[in-house]
Amino acid sequence: MQSKIQTVKTLLDALPYIQKFRDDIIVIKYGGSAQTSTELKAKFAQDIAMLQSVGMKPVVVHGGGKSITNLLNELNIDTEFIDGQRVTTKEVMRIAEMVLSGEVNKDIVSLLNSQGAKAIGISGKDANFLRAVAKDESKFGYTGVINEIDPSIIYSILDDNLVPVIAPIAAGNNIGDPGFNINADLAASKIAVALKARKILFLTDTPGVLDKEKNLIQTLNLQKTKELKEDKTIIGGMVPKVDACVEALRGGVKKAHIIDGRVEHSILLEILTSSGIGTCISL
Repeated sequence: MQSKIQTVKTLLDALPYIQKFRDDIIVIKYGGSAQTSTELKAKFAQDIAMLQSVGMKPVVVHGGGKSITNLLNELNIDTEFIDGQRVTTKEVMRIAEMVLSGEVNKDIVSLLNSQGAKAIGISGKDANFLRAVAKDESKFGYTGVINEIDPSIIYSILDDNLVPVIAPIAAGNNIGDPGFNINADLAASKIAVALKARKILFLTDTPGVLDKEKNLIQTLNLQKTKELKEDKTIIGGMVPKVDACVEALRGGVKKAHIIDGRVEHSILLEILTSSGIGTCISL
């Protein structure tokens, strides 16, 4: 009986957040261990199904860099990174699109469907949803920067009560362009702004933003975030995620969250509880 009462209390604790965020668009960047662990994949899918079932509108943007690298290695195709970003040659672009828009995207769609969240997969090329230009063609090849978003296709999918699962491949502006490989964090940020999302969440392999003693910083604003970057508290792989959060907030998203995707049901814990589990950044 006690366990049943606790279950009811948990549901009642979540109720104010369910009511608050009902009908809101929430963009989730899905990556890290949550995307590779069989157990965590199932928990992630259950979280998305839960959000959808209580009236929220989750939008999933995924990466897949490790899968791209693995296939390139199997095919004996060299891959190079500069400043942490992949150099996307025409040959690498073909593989990246095959992996992201094909294998990874469809695996996620299948996973969500298996847990009761009706999902449909698209890439930025579909309906010219995402358009991009080269970041620096001589240096990075077909690694791109988004310069135009048409959110109408995503709104249509959401109106049909489906979960969009988006591969970060963008269309070019010229006939014959193979497209562009887009950093998934930055794609998620720009998509959140275009959709006027209430929140954006980044699943990572760390508890969130940490101070110099490796303790979790639960809340940040833009000014404090800038200071932590300047004093080198925020370094390495956390920098692009924080930058993506800042870009989303400046574009009108209310809150950005960096959470530990290695924790079961991390999305629900962050959205539906008062304490959360990661770092919440706001204006």
